[in-house]
Amino acid sequence: MIFILLGPPGVGKGTQARLLAERFGVESVATGDMIRAEVSNDTELGREARSFMDAGDLVPDDVILRMVGARMQNGKGGGFLLDGFPRTLAQAEGLDRILSKIGKPLNGVVSLRVPEENVVERLGNRRVCPVCSRVYNLTSQPPRTPGRCDDHPDAELILRTDDAPDTVRHRFSVYNAQTRPLVDWYRSRGLLREINGTGSVDDVLGRVEAALRSS
Repeated sequence: MIFILLGPPGVGKGTQARLLAERFGVESVATGDMIRAEVSNDTELGREARSFMDAGDLVPDDVILRMVGARMQNGKGGGFLLDGFPRTLAQAEGLDRILSKIGKPLNGVVSLRVPEENVVERLGNRRVCPVCSRVYNLTSQPPRTPGRCDDHPDAELILRTDDAPDTVRHRFSVYNAQTRPLVDWYRSRGLLREINGTGSVDDVLGRVEAALRSS
């Protein structure tokens, strides 16, 4: 069972992917987390990725595809929920090649829709633990102690560079230009389900779960 969760930055894909992976018993593959791990470890790949992330641009397709391909080939076999990948038609075509290689079909694609200003506000309230990368929202999912990670109380939460308002708007524009064409592509293949991404986590989870189970 392999599903894709699409949507612009800040729509809550990470939270939904984690919950959905538990519900369906599959592995959540978040390319953003994989890239940030490379950046945190200051690898050559991470330094290359950092320049794109800080500017609000997408990391090159070949880098993403190598990461995802290795993860899927080494998976446990229960399936995958791809969080925010693919983001371009070239990545989607690369994913088709990966799936053909491992002999598994794509079961469905869910696209979350949220207005741009909602995304800017949500990401402006997002904070991340520099130790474990746990994500908080100052209004909807705050830490127990203001400014501190629940799991690492000595760690001060940070606002990521790519969550700054101007960068978020640029990322949203990049998404519309480069990723929205995927919506039409997957719709033409009968795989797409478009879902309203506004509301509580549970509300959105219910909509997405229903869409995936009907795929």
